Amino acid sequence: MPPHPARRPAVVAGASAGIGAEIARALAAGKHPVALGARRVERCEQVAAGIRDAGGEAQAFELDVSDSESVAAFGKAVLDTLGEVDVVVANAGLMAPGSVAGTSPEQLAAVLNTNVVGLQRLLAAFLPAMIERRRGDVVLISSDVVDQPRPLIGPYVSSKWAAEGLLRTLQMELEGTGVRASIVRPGPTATEISIGWEMADALKVVEAGKRFGSLRHFGWLHPSAVAQTVAHVVAAPRGTHIALSHVTPEAPIEDAP
Repeated sequence: MPPHPARRPAVVAGASAGIGAEIARALAAGKHPVALGARRVERCEQVAAGIRDAGGEAQAFELDVSDSESVAAFGKAVLDTLGEVDVVVANAGLMAPGSVAGTSPEQLAAVLNTNVVGLQRLLAAFLPAMIERRRGDVVLISSDVVDQPRPLIGPYVSSKWAAEGLLRTLQMELEGTGVRASIVRPGPTATEISIGWEMADALKVVEAGKRFGSLRHFGWLHPSAVAQTVAHVVAAPRGTHIALSHVTPEAPIEDAP
């Protein structure tokens, strides 16, 4: 099987901050030209400028994965600017607090539209050309809530289950095409995904998680840890497929007895 080409343009959706921004930096450090996309395009441009200042190649574009026209425009802009895409990282996500019974159908639909339908929009924009070229990597940034659900964030939990179902199905459909679909499943990570939450709601989610054993300690991942995992996944030699990576925070070191 031929090796990866020297130039592998990469797309990072949800790249304005946190995990997405760190993924963009890590891929650029690995010599990938990077297209950063998010609704907060000005934040993406700040990250892209930092990458360029460090000697990398990066461009920022507006992207709302919940809107089909936005995804189509993003795909065309990336192709015109960076050329054929070889790596797609689906990191855009929406999470809001609330019980299952207390969540409106409209709130649930909004989360699913971003986290699941948005994923499919992104794949539809880039996958056909990757399959035609018989190479490429797709990476979904999932969550440990898939194997350890937490109460009071039911829409987010259900969306990550559905997104992984989509990717696992895609893995089977891509067999023999040279295109790899991988899942990176982070544990608790210090990001801005809960920005805008009321403190009381955040504390309820944390306490409920502790009750069911999903937060055994207060160790948190830095987004760069997830980014380094993504860089490792897409750099794996041709003929190798890292299908699932589960990244968890190490517990704080305890004092010796």
